[in-house]
Amino acid sequence: MTKRSKVIEKEEVVIRFSGDSGDGMQLTGTLFSDTAALYGNDISTFPDYPAEIRAPQGTVGGVSGFQVHLGHSEINTPGDFSDVLVAMNPAAIKANAKWIKPGGTIILDKDNFTQKNLEKAGYSRDPIAEENLENYNIIPAPITSMVKESLKDLGLDMKTVTRTKNMFALGMVYWLFDRKLKYTEQYFDKKFGKKPEVAQANKIVLRAGYYYAETIEALTPVIRVSPAPISKGTYRNICGNAATAWGIIAAAEKAGLTVFIGSYPITPATGILEELAARKDMGVKSFQAEDEIAGICTALGASFAGHLGVTSTSGPGLALKSEAIGLAVMTELPLVIIDVQRGGPSTGLPTKTEQADLMQALYGRNGECPVVVIAASTPSDCFHFAFEAARIALEHMTPVLLLTDSYLANGSEPWKIPVMQDLPSIKPPYADTVEIPFMPYKRDKEKLVRKWAIPGTPGLEHRIGGLEKTAKGTVSYIPENHELMVNLRAEKVARVAAGIPDLELFGPESGDLLIAGWGGSYGYLLTAARELQSEGYKVSLANFNYINPMPGNVRDVFSRFRSIVVCELNMGQFANYLRMNYQEFRYEQLNKVQGLPFTVNEIKEKCINILEGN
Repeated sequence: MTKRSKVIEKEEVVIRFSGDSGDGMQLTGTLFSDTAALYGNDISTFPDYPAEIRAPQGTVGGVSGFQVHLGHSEINTPGDFSDVLVAMNPAAIKANAKWIKPGGTIILDKDNFTQKNLEKAGYSRDPIAEENLENYNIIPAPITSMVKESLKDLGLDMKTVTRTKNMFALGMVYWLFDRKLKYTEQYFDKKFGKKPEVAQANKIVLRAGYYYAETIEALTPVIRVSPAPISKGTYRNICGNAATAWGIIAAAEKAGLTVFIGSYPITPATGILEELAARKDMGVKSFQAEDEIAGICTALGASFAGHLGVTSTSGPGLALKSEAIGLAVMTELPLVIIDVQRGGPSTGLPTKTEQADLMQALYGRNGECPVVVIAASTPSDCFHFAFEAARIALEHMTPVLLLTDSYLANGSEPWKIPVMQDLPSIKPPYADTVEIPFMPYKRDKEKLVRKWAIPGTPGLEHRIGGLEKTAKGTVSYIPENHELMVNLRAEKVARVAAGIPDLELFGPESGDLLIAGWGGSYGYLLTAARELQSEGYKVSLANFNYINPMPGNVRDVFSRFRSIVVCELNMGQFANYLRMNYQEFRYEQLNKVQGLPFTVNEIKEKCINILEGN
């Protein structure tokens, strides 16, 4: 590599790769993210792509993007605005012009800025002028034509040649941020082991882009973001779906059980099924069901048989699973239901993010049918809360509904791989044959938990099913018994609160404003709270992971702040839930339903308006 003449150090930068859904922007962003993570930067990513496999080419609706935020210090969001935009066509400019920092760098493939593509994107002639980007650092590189020239002697078909152009852009970005090529080249060798000519083509194009950036003056000075100081350990870059799957596997190992997942593929939850299905080496049993109902029913059957039963879905599938969740509540069997939320209703925005399934998770069943509901906050801590969902389900003999979302599922960040011996033990309440006759719904005094009777064990025969039972397991239509059992099942869920941590605050224990949120908005809320605190505002953050039941100190925490603002990606579901449970407090709201996460600026603006009485 050539010695750099001009290098500037930055604390953090945001890069966005954008182009047609067939331009390989997701792969390009992933490869850059992996290189940044291996270098030692803290990172956060945000893939953003259309629902169609091949959306209309050249149109704004067909734009696929991948944003990565890397830093020398702690990074909690993929960033609001990008320092560098890679735009492979005019539509990428159209879709992202408002998300570039003033004076930022735009690398574009000028070969794709034809009149036809300009018209498809809604431009008349010059996107730079029409978007008022003249004061930005515009790098019009002839990417497509240079790729063709670089590979003209390899004898490859034109489709294979043009598919490598994203690597030319990646090479340019590697030069700009002083990154090594070897990790990506190793990826090519592994990915295309049976097609060495394809691996070689991608290496040639990657280096061509790198040296082109070295040659032109417009990409100087080089930007360097030094590694972040992190605790010692073994790390990997992980997305939320993979972390969720591994949390389930870890919980099963700690409980001495095997995992059974019964699921139907649905965006954006399919990755969980795929990740678990690939782990036959760890004893995972997977079943790709013919529909959502079959998925959850097989998982519940596996739970009855003594496995850790798991099913994964998104909002539409959760609706179909509702009756079987009720059956799990009635039979009091451990079951983990994972809902990776997306924009709705119906098919809605299947590749976009939202937090609008909360009320469905809490109440979307017939009858009095309480389940434990918890929510993950970051891609990596999907591992922890998947583990926690399984622990609660197994130790309390109850279904647990884990909420993640599309942003968490597809976003990634460095994850410190835990040591198994450091994870808490999980002890399912197995029945034994000491007490005869066996009473399947006799409960312990502490948790009101019934025993888990594994089929085939002599002396533990009992009835199972959706009809109301007595403690002896006999079917009962006695009104008083039904009310008794309804209350016991509700109280059993309520007593889960004794084993969950108190609500923690980021910031002072009291103040002028408490930002309250839940689930995947955490990173944006944390960053906004940190910036507001640095600007002198008396602001704290309370992010909820345990939603039903909630931590025991919520009322005390709320009472110590003059105002409370609830921020969520829906029309106010958690705010209304808080009003139902803590009526004595007044709640301001910040809501967004655009299929996108919050920006830090949106949160700060709302908070400052409240603090200043506007």
